[in-house]
Amino acid sequence: MPTITETIARWACDLQYADLTPESVDAAKRFLYDSLGCALGGYQVHDVKIFLEYLRDMGGEGACTVVGAGDRMNPVNAAMLNALMIRAMDYNDIYWKQDPSHPSDVISAPLALAERGHLTGQDLILGIVLTYEIAMRLCHIAVPGIRERGWHHATLMGYAAPVAAGRMIGLDWQQMQHAIGIASCRCFTLGCAVAGKLTMMKNTVSPMATRAGVEAALLAQKGYTGPEGVIDGKEGMEHCLGKGWDYSWFTETLGKRLMITDCGMKSYPIEALMHSPVSATLHLLRAHELKAEGIKEVLIESIARAADILSDPAKYDPQSKESADHSLPYCVAAALAEGRVTPQEFKEAKLWDQRLRAQMAKVKVVANAEFEKAFPARQCARVTITTHDGRKVTHLVDVPKGDPRDPMTVEDLRVKFDALAEPVMSDKRRTQLREAVFTLDKLDDVGKLMALTVADRK
Repeated sequence: MPTITETIARWACDLQYADLTPESVDAAKRFLYDSLGCALGGYQVHDVKIFLEYLRDMGGEGACTVVGAGDRMNPVNAAMLNALMIRAMDYNDIYWKQDPSHPSDVISAPLALAERGHLTGQDLILGIVLTYEIAMRLCHIAVPGIRERGWHHATLMGYAAPVAAGRMIGLDWQQMQHAIGIASCRCFTLGCAVAGKLTMMKNTVSPMATRAGVEAALLAQKGYTGPEGVIDGKEGMEHCLGKGWDYSWFTETLGKRLMITDCGMKSYPIEALMHSPVSATLHLLRAHELKAEGIKEVLIESIARAADILSDPAKYDPQSKESADHSLPYCVAAALAEGRVTPQEFKEAKLWDQRLRAQMAKVKVVANAEFEKAFPARQCARVTITTHDGRKVTHLVDVPKGDPRDPMTVEDLRVKFDALAEPVMSDKRRTQLREAVFTLDKLDDVGKLMALTVADRK
């Protein structure tokens, strides 16, 4: 029997643009547009500025564009920075089955190498669809997920990134298999990246896996080799993390249909499991015209991991933006105090706003066993607000806005993109970039697209 990585490599090398459905092509454009908006927002945050300064200090120029900044770097560094920008605000896409994934964390790999190779827009679309296909299928194979075993889902991106990168530089299947081995055997990521008090590494581990994938593909192209059994072989991922794996997602259903249309988008810049309770809270506030000062308690019923990861004691006193956007008490408190949850609620000044912080003590989070049974098919959350005058109002959300069952429209995406990009990009440039993305299948050189991603406002 071939190894899982051989199966992946052979299929990835055989996939052609003609094999893509119209729906998958449209989805690739939408996710690219959303990702570039997230990147332009991320370009403005502190941790990205630190990493950009670090790579500038390292020196050297290259053929690939850094979004926003406009620097020209080698594909490894450009992929790293652009992935970090996409990820930095925790506003990019989300797919959650046995494990969570943000496939757009990897988009910067095909983007960098398509620009470097002067590839067409159709080539890039193929790379994006392939990125989502592998990243999303990886979410299904561990039962329970690797996150349940104490490992961060960036571990899985170490398997997806070299596939997306390798396809853009024309690796054959043997080279592709080596690239997967080179990247993945050194990309295992500890779950502490998102546990307790969070740091800048929360947003950095997946971009680092993307960087490793680009480097691995380039090394494999030169003849560098890597282990073949990094998933199902001796001392591979299954051997190291324990039994309970469903490889049918690669051995039986790969190629049956394309997964990208099943991925969701984020309507709030927060951790994915918080979207349902935040949506329910905002619904109650608006439907009943409630104000923060009139509210006594907010009871949130969610799945166990949301109660554990997102409302542990450290989340009731977030000390950084990274902790705040993974704190269910903080995000619900922001909804109570501001009537919204947008990037503005995670600015440094707002983080220490006493009126907002006072609301966190009102938030109680409990696990609901029935919701646990329904997950991940439904991401249920029920919010019950009790007011000081004795009223109780309740709202249940099964799927958050942005889920494929309640998708964001192109107009929703434009509003989100403009809110993120407007501080650094003019109306004219934003329009040009949007038009380039949505006509990507007609573009003859990805470099023309990347030239439009450079900020034209300081």
